[in-house]
Amino acid sequence: MLKRPEENRLAEVGRLYDRLAPALFRYAVMILASPTEAEDVVHRVFVRLLQRDLSRVAEIDGYARRAVRNDCFNTIRGRRGRREDETTPLLEIAGAAGIGPEERIATEQALRELPADQREVLHLKIFEGWTFNEIAALSGESVNTVASRYRYGLLKMRTRLS
Repeated sequence: MLKRPEENRLAEVGRLYDRLAPALFRYAVMILASPTEAEDVVHRVFVRLLQRDLSRVAEIDGYARRAVRNDCFNTIRGRRGRREDETTPLLEIAGAAGIGPEERIATEQALRELPADQREVLHLKIFEGWTFNEIAALSGESVNTVASRYRYGLLKMRTRLS
């Protein structure tokens, strides 16, 4: 029995979700500093993927990452003064393990105080191992801008933690 095109698209997006969603969620959490909003962003992106003809998307991983990034920054712009969710630890979601409770709390607070664009660069560089060139390609910023965000983010973290 042949599958209908909708079933094929659903299966394809399901496989993409299984493969990409955990990393996209961690990425969105680091930008938004809110697991609830990050879940919403990732789900919205995958709903949009269901509605697209994926055969026309050359590099689906990069496309999904950019879609999550764009939706995250749209979410930030739409907050209108609402506070971020400060109850769920960012570091556990991002994959940072092996630090003591006091250090984790201090690092967590310092991360939350960074602007979203600096948190994004730190996450991609430190937790995902991306190069500045890769981050620049994703964000559409220059390599120098990305490197500056990384440097300023680290400086703020260092100052806050010392």
